[in-house]
Amino acid sequence: MQEKWWHNAVVYQVYPKSFKDSNGDGIGDLKGITSKLDYLAKLGITAIWLSPVYDSPMDDNGYDISNYQDIASIFGTMGDMDELIAEGKKRDIQIIMDLVVNHTSDEHAWFIEARDNPQSPERDYYIWRDKPNDLTSTFSGSAWEYDEKSGQYYLHFFSKKQPDLNWENEELRQKIYQMINFWIDKGIGGFRMDVIDMIGKIPDEKIVSNGPMLHPYLKEMNKATFGDKDLLTVGEAWGANPEEAKKYSNPEGQELSMVFQFEHICLQYQEGQPKWQYQKELNVGKLKEIFNKWQTELGVEDGWNSLFWNNHDLPRIVSIWGNDQDYREKSAKAYAILLHLMRGTPYIYQGEEIGMTNFPFETLDQVEDIESLNYAREALEKGVPLEQIMDSIRVIGRDNARTPMQWDTTDYAGFSSAKPWLSVNPNYAAINVESALDDPNSIFYTYQKLVQLRKENSWLVRADFELLETPEKIFAYIRKDGERRFLVVVNLSSQEQEFHLKETIESVLIANTDVKDDLEQLTLAPWAAFCVELVA
Repeated sequence: MQEKWWHNAVVYQVYPKSFKDSNGDGIGDLKGITSKLDYLAKLGITAIWLSPVYDSPMDDNGYDISNYQDIASIFGTMGDMDELIAEGKKRDIQIIMDLVVNHTSDEHAWFIEARDNPQSPERDYYIWRDKPNDLTSTFSGSAWEYDEKSGQYYLHFFSKKQPDLNWENEELRQKIYQMINFWIDKGIGGFRMDVIDMIGKIPDEKIVSNGPMLHPYLKEMNKATFGDKDLLTVGEAWGANPEEAKKYSNPEGQELSMVFQFEHICLQYQEGQPKWQYQKELNVGKLKEIFNKWQTELGVEDGWNSLFWNNHDLPRIVSIWGNDQDYREKSAKAYAILLHLMRGTPYIYQGEEIGMTNFPFETLDQVEDIESLNYAREALEKGVPLEQIMDSIRVIGRDNARTPMQWDTTDYAGFSSAKPWLSVNPNYAAINVESALDDPNSIFYTYQKLVQLRKENSWLVRADFELLETPEKIFAYIRKDGERRFLVVVNLSSQEQEFHLKETIESVLIANTDVKDDLEQLTLAPWAAFCVELVA
């Protein structure tokens, strides 16, 4: 296998609106990100995945793009973007752009022309029908919106202000590839591709994702843009299994570096139910089964894993699966150690490295997310009690990830000098970067050490994965690299657990607990986690 830079990389996702405000308008911006590059360099990360900063009406916080080759004024200018790329490179940090090409904003010039002039070439850049079928939007309601101006319905699998693009149109595809090359020429390090598995949709056959043309389109994109360059490309693919993931990430397949799969994340939801009917307790046995499948079936030679707990659409891991009341720091470290020592490229979401938690939403007035608000409106119409709705939003809503980054104990957590666009979590006085950096035992330094271990140890890329049979709440595995064996053990509970293994410890690589030599008679404290090298 020819190793790529992203095999040893750790990527840090920045949600620009909530990271750091440099000009006092309550909204994070590019200059704010640049001002914190030294902090990210201290953490050790290799790349920043930047959620969209393109020109946008912000109906869906930037995932509704009106101009792919300009920067939204709330975030700054193209000059600020160029500065971020340049300053990142000085610190060996690449910038990964968020590529949103399943849909645009309805304020994009293409859609304005398509709507105003049904005879224009741009009309076929989108998907129009005289009669809608029963496809539904991810954001609730019909996926079809009637356009009075042109007398047809257009398709939108997200907000009605996010019309879906018609990838069957070759001219459209070429314009998208030209745009991708525009950003490559600026020196970025790659792309995260939003809902990329939907570009091959066939709405008349109700095929929403993984359509028959998905992989031919990605091969064409690869060849026209990043295929001959050493860039990280990761596609969002909610329904992918290991065999499907290989089609994207097999080095011979000439498509992408890796995909985000969400099989483990779906354990947050009750099976067969909408996401708002969340699962109250993590099924640890199922989590082990899912990770074992991905770690063993997606090999180094025929694909690559992405490793993550959090992103801008998900609740905070320490709140939904950890214990953010009694064992916040310990459970945050446990999930970090469990994930980062597997095979794949780890992703850290902003604030994860200091153990930021979900927000205690009390009223709908505190909620900004369009998905949550649409859910609340529909649920109220069906007679669902408001407290039940707020409970779902507190646990699973997307705004939990989007509250401002907690930098210090000053007003608004040091995020801004003005009232932020979304409220700061009231626990910022205890949970913030300044406090984390001052405490040598903080969650931050666990993440820093994990990042460094990945940079320095080739076994993290190459070693085989073996899941161990353990009591239900213990997740334990061995990474084997030739004669060397590395044991990872994590107690995913707030109770003591018994763990027994007839092996001897050579050395401790990382731990959030005291590690005793005797693995044969080991009682694991709540949320205890460690990685050790075993005697050969």
